[in-house]
Amino acid sequence: MNMSDKSKKSSGGSVVMDSTKTTDQAECNVTETDSFFHSYNIDLDPAEEYKMGNKRRGLALIFNQERFFWRLALPERRGTTADRLNLEKRLQALNFEVRSYDNYKQVEVLDKICEAAEDDHSDADCFLLVFLSHGENDHVYTYDGKINLQDITSMFKGDKCKSLVGKPKIFIVQACRGDKHDEPVTACDAVDNDLKVNEVVVDASAVYTLPSGADFIMCYSVAEGYYSHRETINGSWYIQDLCEMLKKYGDSLEFTELLTLVNRKVSMRSVGNCNDRSAIGKKQVPCFASMLTKKLYFRPKH
Repeated sequence: MNMSDKSKKSSGGSVVMDSTKTTDQAECNVTETDSFFHSYNIDLDPAEEYKMGNKRRGLALIFNQERFFWRLALPERRGTTADRLNLEKRLQALNFEVRSYDNYKQVEVLDKICEAAEDDHSDADCFLLVFLSHGENDHVYTYDGKINLQDITSMFKGDKCKSLVGKPKIFIVQACRGDKHDEPVTACDAVDNDLKVNEVVVDASAVYTLPSGADFIMCYSVAEGYYSHRETINGSWYIQDLCEMLKKYGDSLEFTELLTLVNRKVSMRSVGNCNDRSAIGKKQVPCFASMLTKKLYFRPKH
């Protein structure tokens, strides 16, 4: 019986056991993938930043879905136009070339993303893509269908989009990631957002996926499993607060530090005015998953 078989019998699964030798296996020790690269010998500069001195900041795509084909039975996303306009203003201020698309069909969205992936980004610092929509599992909805986020991010991996190799690829997703409300907890200095004008609604269902490869960062409006809140006039909590932080600190603060501020700001809100009485007082916390390898700043271009 080999070692793998022993592991299966004892634990019910196949397990590789570190630092374990038996008499009949003393001569069979092999080096596995973990030890091929001695990264601990590399002198890394913790302050190293992505180079952002190219001619262009880069392309920013915004896919804004307010209405949906009736067969999908998805509610309109009132307030999302405020999100789009807010994002356009803030991203343009950071020197992005912004292209917005409202209520595009599935094939149209894919065409625009493929076109962007095939563009030459050699003279750009980075790339950014925003989805404002409903979500489900690892998909986001277009007007008449849904798209797998992993399929989208894979178009920008190094083997597909060589001109973005080593450059930040930023994806921002405003959509629900589940069907649970985040419950409030008592804190010494809790701050609630009193919403007296706008009704708060939610963006439907779940989104959770991660790209493979370095230099991606995924920015989600809410942690996996929870509702994401949107005001019917002012737009979503997450995009409102993201844009406010971009206005204040977008050209001075490191991007992941800025996103942490957004997490804090959104977490201080709570549902005030909502048709669903069970949602009153509920909370929301965004999250981000970073595969960045350096610090990311959007310093002013001269």
